[in-house]
Amino acid sequence: MNVTKTALPGVYILEPKVFGDSRGWFMEAWSVAKMKEAGLEYNFVQDNHSYSAQKGILRGIHFQQDPHAQAKLVRCARGAVLDIAVDLRKNSDTYKKWIAVELSADNKKQLLIPRGFGHGFVTLADDVEFLYKTDNPYNAQSDRSIRWNDPVLNIDWGIVQPTVSDKDANAPLLADSDCNFVSI
Repeated sequence: MNVTKTALPGVYILEPKVFGDSRGWFMEAWSVAKMKEAGLEYNFVQDNHSYSAQKGILRGIHFQQDPHAQAKLVRCARGAVLDIAVDLRKNSDTYKKWIAVELSADNKKQLLIPRGFGHGFVTLADDVEFLYKTDNPYNAQSDRSIRWNDPVLNIDWGIVQPTVSDKDANAPLLADSDCNFVSI
């Protein structure tokens, strides 16, 4: 597995080795041993799987408050997405900074996002299946969102009029959020 650092400390692009022949392909999507060799130790406890029917569906920016914050390992199993991680840790050197990575069934890239970051994605194709592991279970009382088009974050989603849920359309701006993340 190839592990690439991004501009945001703790956020990594993971590219598994893919073994293929005329029958198809095989890849190891997650290996505790290989991640430990890379200095990355996570105990994932929940797998989630979402489906988006159309191109232009935007989900995010989502996170859970401490002490229920979640690290995530995300990948696209069908179709393609533009995946976003944004640093929400108030005293971090990269506070309010974000990165965008295209994840697709074809490139098989994954994004490892630590606790303290918001996450979202926009679909780049129809019929998208998106998978993610989390290191903390879902906690409804800690579930939070930041508005996807917050002008302070100024995220370039590559789309002007995405399809969003009511929850995401009505999410607070970062300035009005009760986000409680701080850098350690």
